Amino acid sequence: MAGLPPYASTGQKVWHYSYLVICAAIFFFLIAPILIIIPLSFNAENFFTFTPEMLALDPEGYSTKHYRDFFTNPDWQVPLWNSLKIAPVATFLSVALGTLAAIGLSQPHVPFRRAIMAILISPMIVPLIISAAGMYFFYSRIGLQGTYWGVVLAHAALGIPFVIITVTATLVGFDRSLTRAAANLGAGPVRTFFKVQMPLILPGVVSGGLFAFITSFDEVVVVLFVGSAGQKTLPWQMFTGLREQISPTILAAATVLISISVVLLVTLEVLRRRSERLRGMSPG
Repeated sequence: MAGLPPYASTGQKVWHYSYLVICAAIFFFLIAPILIIIPLSFNAENFFTFTPEMLALDPEGYSTKHYRDFFTNPDWQVPLWNSLKIAPVATFLSVALGTLAAIGLSQPHVPFRRAIMAILISPMIVPLIISAAGMYFFYSRIGLQGTYWGVVLAHAALGIPFVIITVTATLVGFDRSLTRAAANLGAGPVRTFFKVQMPLILPGVVSGGLFAFITSFDEVVVVLFVGSAGQKTLPWQMFTGLREQISPTILAAATVLISISVVLLVTLEVLRRRSERLRGMSPG
């Protein structure tokens, strides 16, 4: 009975195991679609169903032809490269602006901190279709609708809240006497930030950047509003493919996105543990 004290009552035991069953059911409900998509992406036929050969684990029923199509077909490669050109720049802007905002809002003397924080993280709360429609009308007036920088700025706005939240959480355990000591030793604000503060909050900054990258790379609603054919991203191509031409190549693209997300989430977990160790080493 791991996780339960030896003196646990019958009711506590029942609740403990019921809780585990509920968590397992929720986990299965969330992970089941992924477990179905990955093997289907290796289907040798142009179907979205498991063929008899696949169910019989016959090697003839499996193929990588959909992955070859994904990595060689210009209809997929152009959107992929568009996503790779948009997401890093949007992530850089999100990290730069979000980190500065989090550091500024962590200062106790800043007036209306809670109101400003609520405004900055509102893109996470407001329904995405509303944000997309608002961006469309605003960008149309200033000439950014249908441009590369319009999509980048829109994705940066969506990623900034993630950076603010992760960096703010990291700053909770930050010992401000370190910055005061650096100032007493003659270091300026910029040098103090890069030499003292930044190394300690770096896990939170990188974590926020990864969240911002995932948000930009997987986003489809906003780019449909503010983008044009020249900014067609991979999720946009997948959405169009589902509407106009049902091709199992979409499953291969989805598997690639899942793999990228898993790698980034593992990186996030490693950074989270490193951040906890750094906070444990921090004085006070």
